[in-house]
Amino acid sequence: MPQRLESLTLWLRQVMDSGDVTITPASTDASFRRYFRVFRPEGNAADSLIVMDAPPDKEDTGPFVRVSDMLIKAGLHVPEVIERNKEQGFLLLSDLGSQSYLEALNEQTVDKLYADAMAALLHMQRHTSYKGGVLPPYDEALLMQEMELFREWYLRGHRNLSLTTSQQEMLNTVFHLLAEAALSQPRVFVHRDYHSRNLMVTSENNPGILDFQDAVIGPVTYDLVSLLRDCYIQWPQERVEQWALNYLHQAAEAGVFQLTPDIDDELLLRWFDWMGVQRHLKAAGIFARLWLRDNKEGYLKDIPRTLGYVQDVAARYPELQGLHSLLEELL
Repeated sequence: MPQRLESLTLWLRQVMDSGDVTITPASTDASFRRYFRVFRPEGNAADSLIVMDAPPDKEDTGPFVRVSDMLIKAGLHVPEVIERNKEQGFLLLSDLGSQSYLEALNEQTVDKLYADAMAALLHMQRHTSYKGGVLPPYDEALLMQEMELFREWYLRGHRNLSLTTSQQEMLNTVFHLLAEAALSQPRVFVHRDYHSRNLMVTSENNPGILDFQDAVIGPVTYDLVSLLRDCYIQWPQERVEQWALNYLHQAAEAGVFQLTPDIDDELLLRWFDWMGVQRHLKAAGIFARLWLRDNKEGYLKDIPRTLGYVQDVAARYPELQGLHSLLEELL
């Protein structure tokens, strides 16, 4: 890592045409990427930039560059790629500031901040052009692969649980049901990590949107449930459901998808609920993997909230009772 930091500094001096630059850590990441804030000696906070360090043997900067360009063309507020070193895995980016939604959200700010976030999401779903195979599909294989992280890394790895044959079969059934429910939804651009740590509070065109490189084409409720049933902050169920229904009706009115007589509020909430279960099972597995494989302990504290969502939703649907019972034992 010291050698990469030295290489990064040398590259920055070259592309910024400055004999000296100051870099400070900007944020941590759940991947192998690192982010630094960069200053010229004569600069100030307003002149800062962000540099991404993405080791090319572990990360590909290509998707970030492509999706950034796509979102900028759609009018979203995302980091602009200023310079790129593909071989070394360095990107120099515009700086969207240092205050995340997670730091700013409270009872006084939530309605305004979420209104901005949902307006940006609606704009993203309406105006992002993804024709020509630019983005991969959120297909059954990917949905199932993500849910297997829960079985492999959380149940077996973190909890050291040996599942019975009936529990294995129950999980297989639930995973397939959740994948089918996701695939039955209208398809849109999906950011895939649209939550309070990846949204920045900005004075203009709020919010600034980060961490979009894993974007796919998939279910209309995925980003919505990522935002409203956030793994890092929680709001009352009734409030969340009202936000969700209001958004989905707005999206239908805006032409994102078509409301038909068989798509009522009950089905919209079912889409939202079941999509959240799929996402939160994946997230719990990722949090466990970050600890077991990458020695990143900080995400363990978010697992109870994340699986609490799953437990609450599963209790309301007969098809998910087996999953609810399993979590009752574990939690």
